[in-house]
Amino acid sequence: MNPLHRCRVIGSPWAGVYAVETESGRHYGRHWHSDYVLGVLDAGAQRSASGRGIVEAQPGDLLCANPGEVHDGRPQGGPVRRWRSLYFARDAFADVAGGREVAVTRPVISDPQLRAALLRLLQRLTQRRHGEGTLACDEALVETLAQLVTRHAAVPPPREAQACVAAVRDFLADDLLATPSLSQLAAVAGLSRFQVLRRFQRAYGLPPHAWLQQQRAERARSLIRRGATLAQAAAASGFADQSHMTRVFVRHFGFTPGAWRLQ
Repeated sequence: MNPLHRCRVIGSPWAGVYAVETESGRHYGRHWHSDYVLGVLDAGAQRSASGRGIVEAQPGDLLCANPGEVHDGRPQGGPVRRWRSLYFARDAFADVAGGREVAVTRPVISDPQLRAALLRLLQRLTQRRHGEGTLACDEALVETLAQLVTRHAAVPPPREAQACVAAVRDFLADDLLATPSLSQLAAVAGLSRFQVLRRFQRAYGLPPHAWLQQQRAERARSLIRRGATLAQAAAASGFADQSHMTRVFVRHFGFTPGAWRLQ
């Protein structure tokens, strides 16, 4: 029997910003997002692997992830947990972060003031569907991100990925329609198949094929947002067909391509 999983996407007035309400017993495998994520756990508890080790979250805690940061998640102490998350692209941080590239410093945060600001923003995004003005949403977004930057973010140290595995990443990203063999990737890196697999996973948190699938899901999401049909997005992102895209999309984002198209 499949675990309970309900998910609703909430749009926003801004490109690159959206929210998701989720109630789920699903165990999310290791994955990453191209956006920042700031969420609040409303009910239940969660245990997650993060770039900073295993962390646990209780109701009222804030859940955070930086772009590209690999993490997972599963319910703890009960069959399901319920949370709401805000996803925002790097550009949304530009004003409040002074144009700097910043990283949220902890995957789980206890901060009642920031939680109140996030809940106010999520409420205004929901009310926007019923006539709430964009100005009220603007104010709530800036206040939430300003608090996050001021108290819980820092300029990250430069990421030192070996040039050989960075070349493999770029090779994968340059042609999402192709699915190279591990031998081809090893030739790009000048390493053995075993070496390229181990070093790529150490550098990026996932093996090459999983990284490629998530990159395809990110491209499909962007294409759908720009008006592509689901079939067009699947074909242009390297998926075998629309059903394949849907399976990867749900595994990666938690919601279907159709739900994303409607937000």
